[in-house]
Amino acid sequence: MPLITNLMNIKNPSKIQMVDLYSQYLYLKEDIDAAIAEVIETSSYINGPAVNKFASELADYNGIKHVVPCANGTDALQLAMMGLELKPGDEVIVPSFTYVATAEVIALLGLTPVFVDVNPDTFLIDPQSVKEGITARTKAIVPVHLYGQCADMEAIMAIAKAHHLYVIEDTAQAIGADYTFSDGTKKKAGTIGTIGTTSFFPSKNLGCYGDGGALFIQDETLARKIQMIANHGQQVKYYHDLVGVNSRLDTLQAAILRVKLKELDNYCSKRNSTANFYDKHLGNFAALSCPQRVGNSSHVFHQYTIKCNSFNRDELKQFLAERGIPSMVYYPVPLHLQKAYQSYGYKEGDFPVSEELSTEVLSLPIHTEQHEEELRVITDTIKEFLTTNNLA
Repeated sequence: MPLITNLMNIKNPSKIQMVDLYSQYLYLKEDIDAAIAEVIETSSYINGPAVNKFASELADYNGIKHVVPCANGTDALQLAMMGLELKPGDEVIVPSFTYVATAEVIALLGLTPVFVDVNPDTFLIDPQSVKEGITARTKAIVPVHLYGQCADMEAIMAIAKAHHLYVIEDTAQAIGADYTFSDGTKKKAGTIGTIGTTSFFPSKNLGCYGDGGALFIQDETLARKIQMIANHGQQVKYYHDLVGVNSRLDTLQAAILRVKLKELDNYCSKRNSTANFYDKHLGNFAALSCPQRVGNSSHVFHQYTIKCNSFNRDELKQFLAERGIPSMVYYPVPLHLQKAYQSYGYKEGDFPVSEELSTEVLSLPIHTEQHEEELRVITDTIKEFLTTNNLA
């Protein structure tokens, strides 16, 4: 009965959610409950068997040699930079239009974040802006695969090779996406650079029931080193070869993720179906722009983000809210203008695309449990707003 109520009673917009994790759980309830029960019965809550099994299964899925689980996606970024032995004063290039975690760990480690601009249509880090940000102190580039599709990794890898830089892919929003190089070679998001990082935050496309993260690494020596750093710098208990941290994926979360990993491709397909519906019903309005797909990457639509081209984004957000339809702004202030990063000397106007996007973007509900009737309520309401305001 709860499943029917949650999924089918959708004529009432108050039932619409940005993410419906409960219904997703109900669909997998039997397998999830069994996985949790097995962990409780064995009582191996830290570094239990499910952790290694999940790491191995995710490595197979991604076609990469090593997956190092950790406590969250932010830790994954920090572990990557620690493993690469970046030193205070080293510069790391990062897009200004992204979540703060990407730059946060750079600052926390005493490194210097160098912000760059993004493409106005794809929202992804702009390779030309990356080139302009490189100095003699640059050591790494962190391309963010924002909203669900890969940045221009072929161009970024070429830049990195020319300047002898590390590439740390932030794949928190694009796990499962495929990137195709010009020669036809295909790789999963997060497996192209020196290190890939991801998050298993509950709302992610592959999310657990708490915090979790992982790193994707091809080099065995580097993988072992980062695994040691994540475990207090030890390979053998009480023998600490490196200064490390405590960053572990709980066994319970690994067990849940093992179940959900089997559904990841299905989840991506469902999200694409929702995106296609939005495209069909919203794609012919000049007042807004639907997400642009890049030609060399599949899109897994962690977010479906429109641009409001000729009207106030916040007015549409309020219009939707008054009718019980949620929406989100990712991200209202670009990183170079955040108070926490003012000491690095950036000012308004430095990255005009990021600044403009911060006032234009609006993300609509998208998740694996949506049905057409719900989507029609959302798109019809947006059409009503456009018509009412002479924007149709």
